[in-house]
Amino acid sequence: MEIKNLILFFVEALVYFAFMVSLLHQRHRIGIGVFIIALGVMHFLETYLAAVFYVELPFGVLSPGSSVLFSGKLMMILLLYIKEDAATVRAPIYGLLAGNFMTVILAAILQYHETISVVPGRVVDLTFIDEMGWLMLWGTTLLYVDALAIILLYERLGRGRWMPMALRLFVSGAGVLTFDQLGFFAALNLLNDAPMSVLWGGWLAKMMAAALFALLTTAYLSFARLAAVPASSRPIADIFNDLTFRERYEDLLDRSGHDALTGVLDRSRLEFEGPRLLQASNAAGTVTSLLIVDADHFKAVNDAFGHLVGDQVLKEAAATLQDGLRAGDRVYRFGGEEFVILCEGLSHEGALARAEQIRLAVAERILRPDCAPVTVSIGVASTEHDGGTLNGLLSAADQRLYAAKHRGRNRVVGKESSDADIRPVDDFA
Repeated sequence: MEIKNLILFFVEALVYFAFMVSLLHQRHRIGIGVFIIALGVMHFLETYLAAVFYVELPFGVLSPGSSVLFSGKLMMILLLYIKEDAATVRAPIYGLLAGNFMTVILAAILQYHETISVVPGRVVDLTFIDEMGWLMLWGTTLLYVDALAIILLYERLGRGRWMPMALRLFVSGAGVLTFDQLGFFAALNLLNDAPMSVLWGGWLAKMMAAALFALLTTAYLSFARLAAVPASSRPIADIFNDLTFRERYEDLLDRSGHDALTGVLDRSRLEFEGPRLLQASNAAGTVTSLLIVDADHFKAVNDAFGHLVGDQVLKEAAATLQDGLRAGDRVYRFGGEEFVILCEGLSHEGALARAEQIRLAVAERILRPDCAPVTVSIGVASTEHDGGTLNGLLSAADQRLYAAKHRGRNRVVGKESSDADIRPVDDFA
């Protein structure tokens, strides 16, 4: 009986691998969705068998659902990554997780039905459905961790000294399946009081499955002329970000924190990033300077030429400000015609010089429809003179901006600066 079960174990693995690889190999003809759905519909059978269906092999007790089908699924996810990319492989991972969350929710609701018997001798076991839902959810959570881990481990093993593909696949699978066996057995032991023989027998079977699937996958890759698949040139952190949708989050954060008109960062980003940047600067003992830039007589531009012209002036001003920045400097639209620039590592004297360059550039590059230059007034503050908080820098820079306006506009004012320090171009006001 044990030998028969062992033979069936290998037959099940071969049938599973051949079927799933056929779907994956034909993905460009039939669509990748067929492969992904096949992975998903197998999950209930895997979990059901892992919960109640056990056989005895020469080396212990195991469930084909866990040892063959789940191990095969994990290798299929890795193979999908090898043939596609991290952005593609995350679809089945998150789809399974979402579907099994829904299974648990629906199982909880179904238990409130008043059921009737329609088929003689058959009574619905809602407790079993509920138990299966939780097992599926726990198994999918483990699968989520396993899938991330096997891909990252596979990449990590390819970054060091050269390792044969079969060994690389086996080590990746064996390491992750060991973790998975411990995690899934803990749930089985808690819910079904599974004996320790299930832990050891299942682990040995998964190691055997990992070896078998590694050899089969290597043979397939050789057949598909992908035997010498190199490690990805991307940093492992980038692959992890793709798998966890973090790059989507970063992109959303990046787009949502920009001013719609000018394209520069908006005030909410300043309020979020400013304190953190200053905290890091203070801890490192470096100086950070802040510039408030305000377009002179901007209301007159709107009144005389219309808001469309005013919007164009703001766009050109924002572009000019960005052109005058160093790498790492950040410009924010603070409100209306005011912009704030944060310059990490720039002293107060350096910030004054940078502000003067910006002031001259604006006057030279931006003209109103009547050919008069657009000018700006700039207030400058820095942590070396005005404290290490965002509010402190904004307050000091705002006072100096007001002083620049009071002295005739189109000028830069910093700490202890005077009219003699500034050489403004003619003010058109």
